[in-house]
Amino acid sequence: MTSSDRPALGILLICLGVTAISVNDMLIKLLSGGYPLHQIVFVRSAVGLIFSFALLRYEGGLRLLRTSTPLLHLLRGLLVVGANMTFYAAVAVMPLAQATALFFVAPLFITLLAIPLLGEKVGSLRLGAVLVGFAGVAVMQRPWEGADAGLDAVLLLPVAAALLYASMQVLTRRLGVTTRASALAVYIQMTFLLVSLGFFLVAGDGRFAPGPENESLNFLLRAWILPPVSDWPVFAAIGLAAGGIGYCLSAAYRLADAATIAPFEYIGLPLAIFWGWAIFGEWPDPVVWLGCALIVGAGLFVFLREQQKGRPLPGRRNRPFRR
Repeated sequence: MTSSDRPALGILLICLGVTAISVNDMLIKLLSGGYPLHQIVFVRSAVGLIFSFALLRYEGGLRLLRTSTPLLHLLRGLLVVGANMTFYAAVAVMPLAQATALFFVAPLFITLLAIPLLGEKVGSLRLGAVLVGFAGVAVMQRPWEGADAGLDAVLLLPVAAALLYASMQVLTRRLGVTTRASALAVYIQMTFLLVSLGFFLVAGDGRFAPGPENESLNFLLRAWILPPVSDWPVFAAIGLAAGGIGYCLSAAYRLADAATIAPFEYIGLPLAIFWGWAIFGEWPDPVVWLGCALIVGAGLFVFLREQQKGRPLPGRRNRPFRR
């Protein structure tokens, strides 16, 4: 079976995968006021690892985990862990739609990183689109309203997450030549588990938590607690969403060309707007809408330009999940 045999199913799976991402983001924001991020990640990754091993068995078994580049896989896992930490530290304190829109500068970072790391040539049109996308980031910073160092730092967290994620995707393109999607997923889930356990051993008692004056850092460092029974379904749903993300996105990019299904990842933004409105009472103001339009428009232009040139999208093949 070739990658473009079943485009309709690939589109369906990418839509389901992105929906699972949006549900995952919403549920983590919902729990961010009472639990540390590393506890949530531990539960999510434990469930996700079960799904990943099931995929691994389907694709060929444990032999697929053998690799001649273990350090590169470790680096890739640490990059996606860093992207998660910075993104969810932002989600804990800012509107979900705004954080998601800022994260969508990742394709623009991928375009820039492909120049030095993959040796790709990027023309003036795509570079112009990158500048437009970053102008959207600047708009969301609202420089005309005066400097607020704390707010500026929070607004830059999703951008930092996008840079880490883009670095991981470019690395994925290099590793994906010899590594199956299920093996990549297992490596990442295991990295999540190890890092979250490390956080528990070092900071699981909350000794480094700064308190409510810094909600982002507090979300990263507060003490683990035993969830009440009422929260168990939420944790279970996060774990199932993580497993769904891993399966749907990896399967989608096997069943259809990236050129066909990649644009459907942008349904994540309207979903984030919906969850922000329905669950948290958030609605983007005109400045956020303008920033969203600039960032998403630039990302779609870069994608369409890649398609027109007939070049593969960096990091699009063999991708297990986004966040």
